[in-house]
Amino acid sequence: MKQVVVLVHGIWMPGWEMFMLRRRIADCGFETRLFHYPSLRATPADNARRLNQFLQTVEADIVHLVAHSLGGIVLSHLFHAFPQQRPGRVIMLGSPLKGSSVAAAYDRFFLTRPLLGKSTVNGLLGGVPAWPADRSLAMIAGNRGMGVGKIAFGALHGPSDGTVAVRETEREEVTQHLIVPYSHFSMLFVRPVADAVCHYLQQGELA
Repeated sequence: MKQVVVLVHGIWMPGWEMFMLRRRIADCGFETRLFHYPSLRATPADNARRLNQFLQTVEADIVHLVAHSLGGIVLSHLFHAFPQQRPGRVIMLGSPLKGSSVAAAYDRFFLTRPLLGKSTVNGLLGGVPAWPADRSLAMIAGNRGMGVGKIAFGALHGPSDGTVAVRETEREEVTQHLIVPYSHFSMLFVRPVADAVCHYLQQGELA
């Protein structure tokens, strides 16, 4: 059976920042695709519809999904609105499924609110749909590093990757949760995280 891994980037990103992770996943033997979406101009639900259309063009029996940050929220909307996806494993990296305290801080100030665009609608400010019980979900969260959350407004409390707090990635639907000593963006570039993603895609377990 043919397997393909689709990568979904985060807010403000064009997708190129996923290149190292994508290459390492390819080195593990998977074909890969990158889904690009307008993270600010459309809501996570709208982008989930775009993703569903994109997935229909992927020729594979098994489609795994790897999402960073806001991309994980888009996946939550995908499985809420379009649950009949093909078999495949799903893993998120630093996705604030409980809502983002950094986004809430940005939203309180009129100068920074536009930086969030429509990503806040049932997204970064909360209201993310529940994950389906019949689909396992893994999460990798960072607990080290600087980021917009520590630089701006002092919005983060407790362990975090500098942008997203570990507690914001924890929901009961997350069946496997791995904490790594990296920042929100550096986790995309380091081999230990790529190795953990590959192991999960191959074995269904986070190493």
